[in-house]
Amino acid sequence: MKKIYFSLVLSLAALCGFAQNVNQNAGWLMFLNSTKINDKWGLHFDFQMQSADNWEYVRRILVRPGITYFINKNHRVTAGYLYNPAYNRLIGGSKYTLTENTIWEQYLITHKLHAAAITHRFRLEQRFMERYKEDDFFMQRFRYFFRAVQPLKKSNGSFDQGIYAALQNEVFFNVQHKEEGNGRLFDQNRIFIALGYRLSPKVDMETGYLNQYLKGSSNVVHNHVAQLSINTRF
Repeated sequence: MKKIYFSLVLSLAALCGFAQNVNQNAGWLMFLNSTKINDKWGLHFDFQMQSADNWEYVRRILVRPGITYFINKNHRVTAGYLYNPAYNRLIGGSKYTLTENTIWEQYLITHKLHAAAITHRFRLEQRFMERYKEDDFFMQRFRYFFRAVQPLKKSNGSFDQGIYAALQNEVFFNVQHKEEGNGRLFDQNRIFIALGYRLSPKVDMETGYLNQYLKGSSNVVHNHVAQLSINTRF
């Protein structure tokens, strides 16, 4: 009986280790800009800084420029490049940097649902990634993003100024060479709730909570993120 009990304990321990949940806390700072050059062409740019667990240091920087073609008022396509260095620190060891260089394409749809502004974004990424003490590798990833912005102040016309609530979710899928990542089609999910203030038709500031759910090959990471962002449109 003791042997059976001991075997059960070991089995449960192994199962818990396999399904281990890791909780982290981080801060993200974001700046996003969309600039129209004329009726058909525009520029995209976003910059992000993401901290390591417990806000210890800047873990990751993202610089993402792009060129946009406006199909019409509610539909646009964008293609661009992402420079994404990740700064790592080994416990009791050295520091090192791994850089991701990515080409990306996206299709964006906007529309209204009553007073709320709705955005759908479909993005495909070709990711060229460095790996620590191993060969570089290539992956493709697909992302679907949904966002709703609801003004908290009644207005008979367009929403040009005032406070608003935002809800968004983005799901990530590995669509090529997933064995180089977590070995699964599903990569991660990000859900975000925020309060923002529209300073003018061209500038929004918002802050909120983002939960990043990352499915690893041997564990699940829940990243609890305090996010501050500035969005501009020119």
